[in-house]
Amino acid sequence: MATQLNRKRAYEPPPIPDRLYFKIGDVAELCGVETYVLRFWESQFPQLKPNKSGTGQRLYRRRDVELALDIKRLVHAEGYTLAGARAVLEQEQRRPGKPNQPEAALPLLADRNQNLDGVAAAIGHARAELRELVHLLSAPAEQPPRRRSRLTAISAVSGALFPS
Repeated sequence: MATQLNRKRAYEPPPIPDRLYFKIGDVAELCGVETYVLRFWESQFPQLKPNKSGTGQRLYRRRDVELALDIKRLVHAEGYTLAGARAVLEQEQRRPGKPNQPEAALPLLADRNQNLDGVAAAIGHARAELRELVHLLSAPAEQPPRRRSRLTAISAVSGALFPS
């Protein structure tokens, strides 16, 4: 009988060139998928958000390329569904101990109190500015002086075009 294939196939991600931005065609070539697949993945994975240029062209950063490669690995090599791959990626993001997590370096308590004081001061300043704006907007608007009309009424009784 035929042997059962291992669900987790060997997957070696390709090397990513050292560039700041990648176009969607470059990412598609690196991942070995079509560009429409990447656009579909953007709609299915909220973590995959490439920047867009002024002309609307998608510009992927290195972390976006790595995420696309992770999605491909999960879906194609490990056999996850898109929902399962999304759940795995969300779980990896929440996992403590990752270097990009803010929990890795908690601020000192004194720094936290200083930050809270600064935030409170900024909020108080914004409130004062808003009160001043409300006062200016609620004050009755000054009416500009009315200009006298330069036209005079011509009496129809005289019948003269130029009254004296």
